[in-house]
Amino acid sequence: GAVSAHANPPSCPSARRNRPEGKVLETVGVFEAPKQHGKYETGQLFLHSVFGYRGIVLFPWQARLYDRDVASPVTEKSENVAGHGSKEVKGKTHTYYQVLIDARDCPHISQRSQTEAVTFLANHDDSRALYAIPGLDYVSHEDILPYSSTDQVPIQHELFERFLMYDQTKVPPFVARDTLCAWQEKNHPWLELSDVHRETTENIRVTVIPFYMGMREAQNSHVYWWRYCIRLENLDSEVVQLRERHWRIFSLSGTLETVRGRGVVGREPVLSKEQPAFQYSSHVSLQASSGHMWGTFRFERPDGSHFDVRIPPFSLESNKDEKTPPSGLHW
Repeated sequence: GAVSAHANPPSCPSARRNRPEGKVLETVGVFEAPKQHGKYETGQLFLHSVFGYRGIVLFPWQARLYDRDVASPVTEKSENVAGHGSKEVKGKTHTYYQVLIDARDCPHISQRSQTEAVTFLANHDDSRALYAIPGLDYVSHEDILPYSSTDQVPIQHELFERFLMYDQTKVPPFVARDTLCAWQEKNHPWLELSDVHRETTENIRVTVIPFYMGMREAQNSHVYWWRYCIRLENLDSEVVQLRERHWRIFSLSGTLETVRGRGVVGREPVLSKEQPAFQYSSHVSLQASSGHMWGTFRFERPDGSHFDVRIPPFSLESNKDEKTPPSGLHW
């Protein structure tokens, strides 16, 4: 029979169904061996190893991963943006994928504050408008559990048949349509993922991916916008709950802002062995073309004690070329 997507690579992957009477599993295909080397192709079906959803690979991005857990062995300390001595962190190339999430699985991804990681600014008079592309995500190479399916439309997403077509002579049997290539080309500046920052404190790993979204003019000044995607992972078996966030935001114009608040995006997620990860996106604007952010998340243990988890410092850079929002999609 079918087995849970979170078991050790089973013979047939299955999608979770959180129905009131318990979890019902459906067989969706046959697992393939994850790739240790090389990239997954456009059209590769997969289950997300952390969030359990079905998805399909659209195309890869090459990111620079700054992992503070494996900081290069530098003896002399250098001052970093957060003002505390820190080892120099060298970026290493890491593959991420732009993917579509199966719409049937979106309601069941409880450990995400939203199932779209991609937002962009409207290109019209209402400069405050933000739009989201639902069910579009970024997935790290190691989070992909590849599978194959005989279903010609294995993923339910409004863009699936506009971007991909079935070709039984190919492996995987879903190939990019011209519309996908054109969309990737046109929206490249909006979608591009360049830097990923990671740091672990007391077995809580924080991953941050910042994206530049563009500049808007407001009251004779320029406002630059970024979105940032944050994933929290509990690498331990002890249950912890996120209680507070504490941000420092430095702008090249010379301002330093402190932001404190309860939880994140209106939630205080619990990270347990069953649901070890939580992911959310947020936005920040500066009146300068660059800056940086860092901070801490305060977590609570079952005994009521608290500890602070570092958010790795990351820079907010604006791309030189001005952007126009995505097109060729109906909203």
